[in-house]
Amino acid sequence: MSRRGNCYDNAPMESFWDLLKNELIHQKSYVTKQTAINEIVEYIEIFYNRTRRHSSLGNISPAQALMQFMLKQDEVV
Repeated sequence: MSRRGNCYDNAPMESFWDLLKNELIHQKSYVTKQTAINEIVEYIEIFYNRTRRHSSLGNISPAQALMQFMLKQDEVV
């Protein structure tokens, strides 16, 4: 899977970069590099991880998926 030319190896990251560019970066103009970094970090930490629904998780956010996982773990113990 890690050989050059294997398109399936990087598919999840390529999808992420595509979403980041289309939903955030190409929509704005940044005055400074630090402004861009701050907005990208905010997008990832607040919107992408906590709010945006992911089809691979059953159309729930990663934060909701983690909460469900933790609740299931508590039930098992």
